[in-house]
Amino acid sequence: MHLKSVVKYLFKWITIALVVGILSGLASGLFLFSLEFVTNFRELNKWIIWLLPFGGFLIGYGYYIYGKEVVKGNNLILEEYSKPQKTIPFKMMPLVLVGTLITHLFGGSAGREGTAVQMGATIADQFTKWFSLDNEDRKVILICGISAGFASVFGTPLAGAIFAIEVLFFSRINYKSIFPSFLVAYVAYFTVEFLPIHHTHYSIPFVPSITLETFFWALLVGIPFGLAAMLFSRSTHWWGKIFSKYINYPPLRPFVGGIIITVAVFLMGTTKFIGLGIPTIVNSFETEQLAYVFLLKILFTGFTLGAGFKGGEVTPLFFIGATLGSFLSLYVPLPTALLAGMGFVAVFSGATHTPIACTVMGMELFGIECGLFIGIACLVSYLFSGMTGIYTTQIIGGVKGNLYKKFKKSTFENL
Repeated sequence: MHLKSVVKYLFKWITIALVVGILSGLASGLFLFSLEFVTNFRELNKWIIWLLPFGGFLIGYGYYIYGKEVVKGNNLILEEYSKPQKTIPFKMMPLVLVGTLITHLFGGSAGREGTAVQMGATIADQFTKWFSLDNEDRKVILICGISAGFASVFGTPLAGAIFAIEVLFFSRINYKSIFPSFLVAYVAYFTVEFLPIHHTHYSIPFVPSITLETFFWALLVGIPFGLAAMLFSRSTHWWGKIFSKYINYPPLRPFVGGIIITVAVFLMGTTKFIGLGIPTIVNSFETEQLAYVFLLKILFTGFTLGAGFKGGEVTPLFFIGATLGSFLSLYVPLPTALLAGMGFVAVFSGATHTPIACTVMGMELFGIECGLFIGIACLVSYLFSGMTGIYTTQIIGGVKGNLYKKFKKSTFENL
């Protein structure tokens, strides 16, 4: 590559990364601030949960009338990356933002990553026309959008940059995307850091030495983390199929789902399993959880998203992994906080097929000293989570893809 081409390349992508990063960071900042507000309002006014069915109808009606082209959410982004068709409509951003806030305000169980990623990708893709980008460059800019959204909403720029690349890895990513992905992640991250927004901090106070015994336990616990990821992904898709099969009118699906969730919450007498569940995640690092906690979060979140409510899957995956790891500490001779941290990222790894990004995320959140334990758990979870993930249009290849093609009739495939 000639010097002139290098300079042109750097100027173009630095400019795009700065603009996309700042705009995505500001969007994520607004989203995080609004999300904290509606969550606090719901917890102080629990009567509002009775309005969840009507909030669900509003979300369903909005997408039915105005958002049929963008209702696929993250899967639309993956589709546009694999087979570019047309620029992602800008209306995806307000629809997913408002839909997610309504979901959390009235008591649905959902996350935030999906919203941030969709907003970041929507913002980024608008530059396709403005910069007259071809299909190859459009793929790079979609990666930038995913990277910026993920990095800014979780405060993990390295993991965000790698996640954007790894989640699309088997679609043959061009090496040109690496530099913009990392740059835009840090721009978006520091944009949020300048705002009065604070990310949740977690602590693993003690990490044991790696011995043959601790290595064995790290390998072993990765298996239930992977199976939990598989259960979450499959149950979410299953609920979606059930609602689509029996309720033809889309706005009625979250309305009916909202009625069931509301009744369940008040019968149980707790809001522990709705919303993000951050307090329970934090508590998992200190106190051993019971087995039903992660199972109920799988049920509530899968049902919420399957019914048509909006939000991400990742924070609920953090909840599921952290509480499962905390529960396993009752039987596994590793520290509770370490197992909670391992599960936190390992279940996410299995559900998104991104073990490298999740390992890096774990080190960013919990410290580099626990990296080996986290890396082992993420890799094993990835291998044991099956071929179904939270993104139905994601292409799974590499070692895992070959293994499951070869043993497609094995136990794991038929679970």
